[in-house]
Amino acid sequence: MADLNDSVALDMETIYLGGKEHIVRTTHGSVSVIVYGDEEKPPLITYPDVALNHMSCFQGLFFCPEASSLLLHNFCIYHITPPGHELGAPSICADDPTPSVDDLCDQILEVLNHFRLGAVMCLGAMAGAYVLTLFAIRYRDRVTGLILVSPLCKAPSWTEWFYNKLMSNLLYYYGMCSLLKECLLQRYFSKEVRGSLEIPESDIVQACRKLLDERQSGNVLRFLQAIDRRPDITEGLKRLKCRTLIFVGDSSPFHSDALHMTAKLDRRYSALVEVQGCGSMVTEEQPDAMLVSMEYFLTGYGLYKSGSPRSPLSPTHSISPELLSPESMGLKLKPIKTRPIF
Repeated sequence: MADLNDSVALDMETIYLGGKEHIVRTTHGSVSVIVYGDEEKPPLITYPDVALNHMSCFQGLFFCPEASSLLLHNFCIYHITPPGHELGAPSICADDPTPSVDDLCDQILEVLNHFRLGAVMCLGAMAGAYVLTLFAIRYRDRVTGLILVSPLCKAPSWTEWFYNKLMSNLLYYYGMCSLLKECLLQRYFSKEVRGSLEIPESDIVQACRKLLDERQSGNVLRFLQAIDRRPDITEGLKRLKCRTLIFVGDSSPFHSDALHMTAKLDRRYSALVEVQGCGSMVTEEQPDAMLVSMEYFLTGYGLYKSGSPRSPLSPTHSISPELLSPESMGLKLKPIKTRPIF
């Protein structure tokens, strides 16, 4: 019998543009991890939202030249994919137990141990932000910082519960049907990019719609059920000591959750960036709005951006005056509100 910590490394450079996929076997099933960059650099792990993987959730951010200059210059990136959400994933056996959010956290720990990683920087979106926050609460010595996009921390509201129940029924009876995709796209994006009768939907929405077609409905249902059964971790936020940077679009259905989370975090170590005219997935819809705040955030760790033709610190950007305060440069990040940065 193969050891649970064994992995199979698959060369996927053509598909993943220089990254390599590793299938890591854990006690709660196999996990796909795409590794980009120099493994001698500090690790940054990512975790996406329901029905997404790193290509559909973080590609917009990592394809920005400025973001690549900032992130790939400082980190080796480990894109952890929820079970069964990787490209070409087969259907998970229906007899396998549905993992809990605690199980997903334990999977992440086993992935870190497999790659012999110590403390990591974390980047998560929506459900992925919840999983990484829970991981940081449970394993505080393994997380150096959190970058969260439209995060969740409370148990589902009645509205979210209703939508999750609707999506669960659609997945179970009809699979990845058109109505389900519309529910997911409303979860991810603002009305402006989803389009209307008069305005066609944007390229990023069209691309996301095609990627959703590749998901196995049963695998998506398992992750959705895990997130739908999540406990409230508000009290645990008080135990977080790592710095936390939160982004949320003002059109996100999780906007109030992000504000609630920010209010409960230690303000000496956290900051909020509200991006106007944007939905939940700031990483895809307005990734440029993340760059300035991320650079200041990482400066507090002694990290910096490599040279590029255009710096995200250019004075042509619209930057909140609070963001430029001395306190924002180090540990004492202030809660801020910004307009989209172009």
